Amino acid sequence: FPTRRSSDLARNFKALFKADAFEGMLLIAVAAIAMIVANSGVQDAYRGLFYGELWDKEAFYLNTLHLWINDGLMVIFFFVVGLEVKRELISGNLSNPEARTLPIMAAIAGMVAPAGVYLLIAGGEPGLVNGWAIPAATDIAFAMGVVGLLGTRVPAPLRLMLLTVAIVDDIGAVAIIAIAYTASIKLQFIIAALVVLGAMIAMNRMRVSSMVPFVIGTVLLWYCVLYSGVHATIAGVLAALTIPMHAKNGDSMVENMEHSLVGWNAYVVVPIFGFANAGVNLSGLGLENLLDPLPFAVAAGLVVGKQIGIFSCIVAAVKLKIVPKPPGCSWPEIWGVSVLCGIGFTMSLFIGELAFTDELLREEAKIGILVGSAISAIMGYTILRLTTTHPEEIDDPRSPVV
Repeated sequence: FPTRRSSDLARNFKALFKADAFEGMLLIAVAAIAMIVANSGVQDAYRGLFYGELWDKEAFYLNTLHLWINDGLMVIFFFVVGLEVKRELISGNLSNPEARTLPIMAAIAGMVAPAGVYLLIAGGEPGLVNGWAIPAATDIAFAMGVVGLLGTRVPAPLRLMLLTVAIVDDIGAVAIIAIAYTASIKLQFIIAALVVLGAMIAMNRMRVSSMVPFVIGTVLLWYCVLYSGVHATIAGVLAALTIPMHAKNGDSMVENMEHSLVGWNAYVVVPIFGFANAGVNLSGLGLENLLDPLPFAVAAGLVVGKQIGIFSCIVAAVKLKIVPKPPGCSWPEIWGVSVLCGIGFTMSLFIGELAFTDELLREEAKIGILVGSAISAIMGYTILRLTTTHPEEIDDPRSPVV
């Protein structure tokens, strides 16, 4: 028994350094460090670093490091999301109509229900309605990181479903950002952005094989969208969708770009964003503040809304024979994965920054996101840890760790 136990622990520890698991744990560490720094003696330096003005805003809109991270660096994150979505739609899990039915249904329910819970709690409060989308998103890296720590206890079909739901979730979150959080439109920049986008589509049709014109086009598109009134990060997704999928001498440009950027995205872009946005100053705040309408609504949306929406949708779809139940998965396991989808973090923090201009409301939203994500992570891990271990996978040395 001790030998077997040691072997299991070794496999799970090894899984920690696999991509998905390590990314999730890195985000946890970054969030913790940000919270410590924001509540330490260097909190003024922390705020000065990210919010200190670099130049006059009239000279260039991005005049703080925080704006450069959220409106500039995060374009890489959304570009990678766009590449992943395109690959999945054309040749991945979302290319098969039967395979994508359940994840799409679950993802939609998993966005509507949290928004409903949020509005039920905070909808009647003046100035809080705009935060309805904060608990609607799922953090892929964080959720898959928790699954990675469990090794092969989570059956492969369920891991695949979680990944697919999170990808569809990202598509929905991008659409929400583009539609619900767009400021006043500047027509001349919209036209310029459409011209650049059209040129990139034309390059795709002409089978341009060099990445350089697409990189230049992406930067130009970002600049136009930045000043158009639509959030600049949408340019990342739009640009990614124009990248050629046709293969030449092996992998396609989409796959090559994704492989080149995924490490930078996971280990540089998202951690920097997390460090810049997760630091909440808790001075003067007590446990009673967690029950204030905004943080409570966000946390409840993530913890309660996500699992109710996703799990009830899957149960209904299976019982009504719309789709079959994921093979080899028990209902407690499906419930556990539904709970893990309540880990919002990256996208929720991003939407929270867009939803409110008042600094206090942004801080309260962050508290709700961090608490809700933490509860969902712990609860989901516990549920999955206590459910079926799938020994046939654990015993098979050929089975993947994550």
